[in-house]
Amino acid sequence: MNATFLAQKLLTSRREGHSLPQAFYKDQSIFDLEMEILFGGEWLFAGHDCEIPEPGDFMVHRIGNLESIVIRGEDGAVRAFHNACRHRGSRICKAEHGTANRLVCPYHQWTYNLDGRLLFARDMGPDFDPSHYSLKSIGCESAGGYIFVCYGEQPRDFSTVRSRIEPYMRPHRLEDAKVAWQSSIIENGNWKLVWENNRECYHCSGSHPELCRTFTDSPTVTGVENGESDSLLQTHWKRCEAAGLPSAFYLDPTGQYRVMRTPLLRDTESFTMSGRSASAKPLGGIREPQIGSMLLFHYPTTWNHLLVDHALSFQVMPIGPQETQVTTKWLVHKDAVEGIDYDLSTLTEVWTATNDQDRTLVEQNQLGVNSPAYEPGPYSPIHENGVSQFVDWYCTAMEARLGTGDLLAEAG
Repeated sequence: MNATFLAQKLLTSRREGHSLPQAFYKDQSIFDLEMEILFGGEWLFAGHDCEIPEPGDFMVHRIGNLESIVIRGEDGAVRAFHNACRHRGSRICKAEHGTANRLVCPYHQWTYNLDGRLLFARDMGPDFDPSHYSLKSIGCESAGGYIFVCYGEQPRDFSTVRSRIEPYMRPHRLEDAKVAWQSSIIENGNWKLVWENNRECYHCSGSHPELCRTFTDSPTVTGVENGESDSLLQTHWKRCEAAGLPSAFYLDPTGQYRVMRTPLLRDTESFTMSGRSASAKPLGGIREPQIGSMLLFHYPTTWNHLLVDHALSFQVMPIGPQETQVTTKWLVHKDAVEGIDYDLSTLTEVWTATNDQDRTLVEQNQLGVNSPAYEPGPYSPIHENGVSQFVDWYCTAMEARLGTGDLLAEAG
C-alpha cells in the first residue's frame, strides 16, 4: 500500500486517547514520509548560540538526508545553508564543529563567504556568473540562546514562538553560557515512543530514583494542565514572577510548544543527588536560588530544563523507524571553571542515569509494540494527558501536511 494512503487511512481511523496503530511505530515507509513532510518542514532545534559565539564559528546540523551548516557571519548574524556545494553537490563541512574564514569545498575548492556568496570558482569560463551560485540558504532563527532551522521552502513565521518563549528564557542568559558536557545515546525505539516516554511521569517513581529526589511526578507539572487548580504551582509562579522570572503555564494553540516554570521538591535547587546547585555561578546572575526548572518542549525535536545554575537541552533525532538519537547538553555560565565552580560528575549524574533508564524503557516499549499482539491502548487521563497531547499534535500536523480528508475522499 502507498505510504501516503496508509498514513491517511490510519490517521482517520485512530482512536482518540489511545496510542497509535502499530505501523506508526515500525513501518519504514511511514518513517520516510515523516522525514519528508514533517521533519522536512517543521522548525527543528539545531543547537545553542553559545556554541558558535564568534564570526566564522559553525556547526553542522544533520537529520536524515538533510544537512546544513549553521554559521555566525562577520556581521554577527547566525545563518544556515545546505551543506552542499553549488558545483557538483559535494559536502563542504565534514567536521561537526569548527571555525572558518571562508567555506571551501574540499572537492574543487569552490570558496564561499560566510554569508553564502560564491567568491571563487577556478576555470569556469568567461560566461560564468558567480552571483548565480551562492549556497542555498535555509530558515534559521534564534530564540533565548537556542537556534532553530527549517528545511522547508516556505518556513512558517517563527516570530510568535520567539515572542512567547524568550521572556521565560532571557533571565538565564544562555548566550553567556557554555556547553560543559554533552552526550548522545542511541535508543532502539521509534522517535514517537521517545517523546511519549518524555511526556509523562507515570513511570518516574518506579524507574527514576535519581531524578525523583528533586523532580515531582505530579501530573499538573508533567502534563498539559494549566495549573489553575494547583496551589503549589500558583504560589511558585507568583514568587518567581515577583523576582522578574516569567513562570506561568503557556501552551501554544497548535500544541507544538509549551513553556512554564515548576518548583522542585522541598527546598532543592537543582538536578543533583543532594538537591543543591551543581555550579557556584548562577546562570544570568539569577539571585533567587529556588526558582525550580523552566520547562520547554517544542515538537518534534527538543525538550529542556533551565535551572538557576545550569540548563539542559535534549535533542531528538530520528535515525530509522526503530532507532533514535537523543543528545543531551549541560550548559553552565561561561565563566564557570570545572573543578572550581562545578564538578562534572555532580552536574551530569542525575540525567546520565535518567537518560539510560529512559533508553531501556523505550526499547522495551518498542519490542512490545512489535508484537503481533499489540493494539493501541488507552492513555491515563490523569497521568498521560501530556502523551495524548503529543499524539494529537503529531496526528494534526501529519493530517495538515497530507490533506487527509480531501485525499481520502478522492480515493473513495
